[in-house]
Amino acid sequence: MVIRILLVDDEKLIRRGLKALLTLETTLDIVGEANDGKTAIYQAETLQPDVILMDVRMPEMNGVIATKEICQRFPQIKVLILTTFDTDEYVTQALRHGAAGYLLKDTPSEELAQAIQAVHKGYTQLGPGIGQKVSQQLIISTAKPPPELEQLTPREKEILQLIAKGSNNREIAQELYISEKTVKNHVTNILNRLNVRDRTQAAILANGGGCGVSG
Repeated sequence: MVIRILLVDDEKLIRRGLKALLTLETTLDIVGEANDGKTAIYQAETLQPDVILMDVRMPEMNGVIATKEICQRFPQIKVLILTTFDTDEYVTQALRHGAAGYLLKDTPSEELAQAIQAVHKGYTQLGPGIGQKVSQQLIISTAKPPPELEQLTPREKEILQLIAKGSNNREIAQELYISEKTVKNHVTNILNRLNVRDRTQAAILANGGGCGVSG
């Protein structure tokens, strides 16, 4: 299956470099480019890509605001932030607004291709050290665990804790000695109980609420 990608970056040289690297992957297809957030939203509506590689600092409209708009209007499109900035505020805002991951531009091309494929499948991708930044920022900003977490069963809390650590369904199944189908059912229940759209937002809520501690 070929994954359709939209590149969003205000630097043409960066877009050209990414396109050259990613087109080497037979499963990836660059269907369009944009140099600011507003154009990205228009291109998202017009081209309907599977995954958007989104820069943060851009003229007209930054990547965080564009991510929020795109995730609200086109929930089927996955947004992967790719930037030179790992500022705590940018990371947490982008993920809260629905980004499926956050990587730095120095990520090796092979790892970037794997991350694109992972977010397309619904997994969360955070670059080295970024997960810790998210956890610290949200623990600071959250005085007490969200009440939604108390609705989870002990098993669901275990699974949510593993999701927050970045584990996929197969890894969770192996860790807890249960089937992947059972994990998938639990994940669906967790998303419904927490009233969140995807694993990324569930992980943010878990980190902010200290799920690993209270579970």
